[in-house]
Amino acid sequence: MNTGTRESIQGTDETDLSPTAIFGLLADDRRRRALRYLSRTAGGTDLDDLAAELALREGDASDRRRDRIRASLFHTHLPKLRDAGVVRYDPERGTVERPPGRDPFEPYLALAAADEAR
Repeated sequence: MNTGTRESIQGTDETDLSPTAIFGLLADDRRRRALRYLSRTAGGTDLDDLAAELALREGDASDRRRDRIRASLFHTHLPKLRDAGVVRYDPERGTVERPPGRDPFEPYLALAAADEAR
């Protein structure tokens, strides 16, 4: 349960994040892949679709793997991104989206994608 000052579905302007905060959020492979997927998905997605996409990207789309990814997104990664104001995440409805506007993560996500493709 989030006890911070931000509402569960609310996002804030990401431009107030320090470089250290940005790199900290991007340090995890799963968070990077989730942000990349959400940046390409207009209107956001639901948690099950996000978990299925990440399971495919991670090379194992079995039900068990998707469930494990969904749990890690639900309990760890999406709350962290929400608390930083990077995504709008509603755990009760299972929806997640990137707020509209300038995306300070895009250059870093493009570099990470290029590196992973090698």
